[in-house]
Amino acid sequence: MNIMRTIRVAFRALGRNKMRSFLTALGIIIGVGAVIASKRWEPTSFMSVREANPSEDAVMAEGPSRLSPTTMPKRYRKNVMLCSMCRPRYQEGSGRAQVVYQNKNWNTSVNGVGEHYVEIGNWKVEEGTFFDENMVRSGQKVAVLGSEVNQNLFEGADPIGQIIRIKKIPFRVIGVLESKGEAGGWFNRDDIILVPYTTAQRRLLGITHISSIDVSAVSGSRTEDAMSQIEDLLRIRHKIAPGAEDDFNVRNMSDIAESAAESRDALKILLGGIASVSLLVGGIGIMNIMLVSVTERIREIGIRMSVGAREKDILFQFLTEAIVLSLFGGLLGIGMGVVGSTLISKLAEWQTLVSLWSIIVAFLFSAMVGVFFGFYPARKASKLDPIEALRYE
Repeated sequence: MNIMRTIRVAFRALGRNKMRSFLTALGIIIGVGAVIASKRWEPTSFMSVREANPSEDAVMAEGPSRLSPTTMPKRYRKNVMLCSMCRPRYQEGSGRAQVVYQNKNWNTSVNGVGEHYVEIGNWKVEEGTFFDENMVRSGQKVAVLGSEVNQNLFEGADPIGQIIRIKKIPFRVIGVLESKGEAGGWFNRDDIILVPYTTAQRRLLGITHISSIDVSAVSGSRTEDAMSQIEDLLRIRHKIAPGAEDDFNVRNMSDIAESAAESRDALKILLGGIASVSLLVGGIGIMNIMLVSVTERIREIGIRMSVGAREKDILFQFLTEAIVLSLFGGLLGIGMGVVGSTLISKLAEWQTLVSLWSIIVAFLFSAMVGVFFGFYPARKASKLDPIEALRYE
């Protein structure tokens, strides 16, 4: 029994009715796609450290009332072992400033941030580049524009290398962020300009402190432990006496996003239900179409048996066709699931994780569906009487 020849025969048999084969595999496609899409969500590991109004005890302990760059962000990575990245941030005044380019001007949000800002926020630079550690350390006058600011100031022209003025201070544009849209329906994340936080301190504000630090834990499951490490470190750095009130707040942003997590869970349950029903329907469809195929090919089966084909050869032939049909649906379903998950992550702004393991499991599961639902029609074909099969019209 030649396996490759059997597979080629299976492809030819399924290719005779391409539309019928595709419609039969549609249940598998939808089921596997739903499985892949529902397995790609990753819990957030994002925390925010912000200044708070210092208590009287903290002042008496000579703790600084503001977050100081002398303790951030380098010492975070050295002293807080469960933090992978951190991004200091300062938002000027009300958060908005007038920006001018040639004869155009735009009022937008100006944020002083660190070099890891886009990495922690899962944000991509669509054009140009983001500022690096050297630019932050030296306080260079560079800026990265949100897509809406870019459109309003440059109207489709190339902004990279151009000079804009923020509070009459010249900044060189080095990058443009991808579009993110509104956050919660009230803040447009594309209407923003990012500059190094050191530049914002020295050039725009004349200060030495920062208002907040965004921190990413090594994994979502270690977020609470990372928060404890951050709190212990800041109490030591700020010289806060035991029992005194902290002059900072550490917030787990996953708590703020709890309602979004509930929506994700509901959608995962929905997709899981769709996947289960679709795989069941797809499996029944495969069994049905293979039974039809056996009926259509009774004379062919009789001829094969008359020239020496054994029961196990016929069984293997029809079982192979069922598995090929199921795997075809599984491959298309994997592609649909990856695309669907990517679209969900972009539209809903949910952090995703590509899991090779879930793809492998989905592929193997589709093969199992083919074996389970294809066995009965294959066995029925193998048990046909050769003489009766040859007489069949």
